[in-house]
Amino acid sequence: MIELEGVPELVDPVMVAAFEGWNDAGDAASTAVAHLDREWKGEVFAALDAEDYYDFQVNRPTVFMEDGVRKITWPTTRLSVVRVGGDKPRDLVLVRGIEPSMRWRSFCNELLGFAHELGVELVVVLGALLGDTPHTRPVPISGTTSDADLARRMDLEETKYEGPTGIVGILQEACTHAGVPAVSLWAAVPHYVSQPPNPKATLALLNRLEDLIGVRVPLGELPEDARAWQVGVDQLAAEDTEVAEYVQSLEEARDTAELPEASGEAIAREFERYLRRRDGSGPGGPGGPGGHATADGGDGPAGAPFRRDNPSGRARPPKPPKAGGDDEESSED
Repeated sequence: MIELEGVPELVDPVMVAAFEGWNDAGDAASTAVAHLDREWKGEVFAALDAEDYYDFQVNRPTVFMEDGVRKITWPTTRLSVVRVGGDKPRDLVLVRGIEPSMRWRSFCNELLGFAHELGVELVVVLGALLGDTPHTRPVPISGTTSDADLARRMDLEETKYEGPTGIVGILQEACTHAGVPAVSLWAAVPHYVSQPPNPKATLALLNRLEDLIGVRVPLGELPEDARAWQVGVDQLAAEDTEVAEYVQSLEEARDTAELPEASGEAIAREFERYLRRRDGSGPGGPGGPGGHATADGGDGPAGAPFRRDNPSGRARPPKPPKAGGDDEESSED
């Protein structure tokens, strides 16, 4: 039994989780939870025992000096609480860590134990995938759940994915079996500029989270960082004609596919967000080994053209694949 000390009774709590590694292209998801923790001054109340879940040859501890004393930071998953005020207060339980190396079922059961003790009403897990999406367009965000009723009520996709999965998929299924409503929000990150950070994808995840749980998320400098990121990628892409043409082809494909989306719910959602920010409701105020999740090797919506991470770690957009050639990265397992 998990006993929590020093944690006050929470108001309509929502658990928001993200994990570095395979589920976190461009560090977009883990950075989103870190942003919430920083902006709302989260208070850490628990940390999972690193010995139970991590291979330290994969996720190594780090040594640092503090007041002349050597100390060690162990890779782990930490939980913090933030109190969200405003007209409709709602508290958040933030879970931020690294995808565990072992004992995933025990890991999820421990997190669900905390959720039960805190009275969590909804679990939202954030993730990011690599996709054939242009950096010049809004970041696609997909919301998925295993609960058909929840999918209808919250305008989400009922996941039909089959294949390899990460801790995001395992945690969502564990929640479903435990009777805890759970949602996954996935951002599609351009595969040709996959290195972190990606503030544009982080911003898109936070905007979708805001819509989902009905609280005003303080964005700080994220909008400005997102604009600066796009300008920087624009400049890098413009230096290579082949890359620029490739980006243009992605833009055309995206615009054609999403033409019907330029009305209806998308516009209404943006207008509601604008009203929330105008009214001022609510407060004002780190990718692992082995690549990242893709739609044919992750938990995103089936059929989306996602690709694996580029392992070279280069700091500029790579050459697009030649027409008719084999795409080596997309055929990797």
